[in-house]
Amino acid sequence: MKVIILNLLLLFFVTNHAICQTNKDMDNNTISTEIIRYKISQTDRDKFISAYTEAQKHLQASEYCLGYELIHGEEEPENFIVIIYWTSTNDHLAGFRKSPVFGPFFNLVKPFYNNIQEMKHYNTLLKWEKEKK
Repeated sequence: MKVIILNLLLLFFVTNHAICQTNKDMDNNTISTEIIRYKISQTDRDKFISAYTEAQKHLQASEYCLGYELIHGEEEPENFIVIIYWTSTNDHLAGFRKSPVFGPFFNLVKPFYNNIQEMKHYNTLLKWEKEKK
C-alpha cells in the first residue's frame, strides 16, 4: 500500500510540475514565430542564401526581431524554411513593416517572393529542450 501511495504522490508531483511549467511558459510567451516555406531551384539556391545572409543585418537592426533561422531540406534540397522570432505578431506587422529597415530587407528577399509556399505566424504551446552539458 505504501508503494502505491508513494507512486501516486510521485506521479502527482511530476505531472503538477510539468503542467505548471507549461502554463508558465504559455503565460510568458508573447513571442510570435513566423514560418516562411520556400521552394528554391538549384540554380537560385546561392542567390537565395546570399539574399538572406545580407538581409540578416536588417533583422538584427530591428527592435522587434529576436532572432532568425534559415534551414534547408536534406531529403528535398529545394525546400527552405525561414523562421523569424518576433516580439509579437503586431510588432512584426505594424512595427517592423513600417520601420526604416523593412524596405532594405524586403528588397533583398523580394526576388524570391513568388517561391513562397507558406508564410504564417505561430505561437509556441509546448517546448522542450535538452539541457546542454
